[in-house]
Amino acid sequence: MFRFPKIDLSKFDLPPHGSAGTDRLSERMVRFQRTQEAAFAKWAQTYGRPGDPSGPAAGGDTILDMEAPGAPGGAWTAPRPGQGRAAQPEFDPSALMRGLREGRPASRGRSPVPVPPGARFEERAFTGTAGSRRYKVYVPSGYAGRALPLVVMLHGCTQDPDDFAAGTQMNALAEEQTFLVAYPAQAQSAHMQRCWNWYAAGDQAREGGEPELIAGIARAVIAEFSADPTRVYAAGLSAGGAAAAILAATYPDLFAAVGIHSGLACGAARDLPSALAAMKGQAGPTRTNPRAVPTIVFHGDGDRTVHPANGDQVLAQAGAAPGLTETVTRDTSPGGIAYTRTVRSDASGRPVQEHWLLHGAGHAWSGGSPAGSYTEPRGPDASRAMLRFFLSHTLEPRAGA
Repeated sequence: MFRFPKIDLSKFDLPPHGSAGTDRLSERMVRFQRTQEAAFAKWAQTYGRPGDPSGPAAGGDTILDMEAPGAPGGAWTAPRPGQGRAAQPEFDPSALMRGLREGRPASRGRSPVPVPPGARFEERAFTGTAGSRRYKVYVPSGYAGRALPLVVMLHGCTQDPDDFAAGTQMNALAEEQTFLVAYPAQAQSAHMQRCWNWYAAGDQAREGGEPELIAGIARAVIAEFSADPTRVYAAGLSAGGAAAAILAATYPDLFAAVGIHSGLACGAARDLPSALAAMKGQAGPTRTNPRAVPTIVFHGDGDRTVHPANGDQVLAQAGAAPGLTETVTRDTSPGGIAYTRTVRSDASGRPVQEHWLLHGAGHAWSGGSPAGSYTEPRGPDASRAMLRFFLSHTLEPRAGA
């Protein structure tokens, strides 16, 4: 259980011990200490204690837990049966209170995301008919007003834009290859664990839910930075990956391609019980998207949080023109993760579907940096592979448009 740190009176310039002034000050400090602990206990009773599975937060909203790596550079993995929640970073009550006051999650002591000279990583807020969300946007130093591609990155549960940027290293790729990156932030008021509500029926439709908010953020970035509207892409991890699959189903006129890492298909669940079943590989029937959107999937076959069968279902839902050529290759990443890569290409040789099945990998971003949470540094570089796949596609107008 978390307790506020005891106040060390030796750090204060006080009268000699035993004087009436010191006794009164000590009494006031003890009362203050108890007041702070009582206030935090009341808050925790309502919202759940950090790292405490018995709190209401754990019982109310599903969290996709992970175990922290046991050594530097190791992988975040799903908990084994019978084990508790993932180890949490040191909890900073002052950061929590700042986050509550400012309406955004505490950073849990992470270092700031590095920004090279001339680049920007700035926070924005978007408000539309479906509500409002904060987001961050990375503008590379090479930006000079020309129409750049835009990649929308959707974090997983318990993450935030800074954490996801640090783990995926997408900003570094944006700096290297000159494109924009937007990171929508799920509000804690929308989900206690900051998961995108991929399993809620109201958030699987084009209008009125989270897809509309994310699409609105993408359009806001396009407008502000004159981005190329034919080269807009979305990628996400876990709940964020499921949200990216929903965007492909609901906004095929906005996103030219999507990347789903350890996620689920649109409509795989319609409520919390069916979400838990889908995560175990028992997803309900889903429909093929009315318009095929090029899709790349990464999934570990050792994922105990979201069953790898969901990756197959994402690709089945994505749809594709008949007559694709399928190529299967097997290899091992420099870090030692074996994988099978299945590519389905059109007549011109352009890949329209890719499936990277990572052998032995868990629920974590492949090739990510340990600077962020839920990463598997040993795996093939998912960020670079997704970007290569994305940039081979531009948005094609609807027939007759």
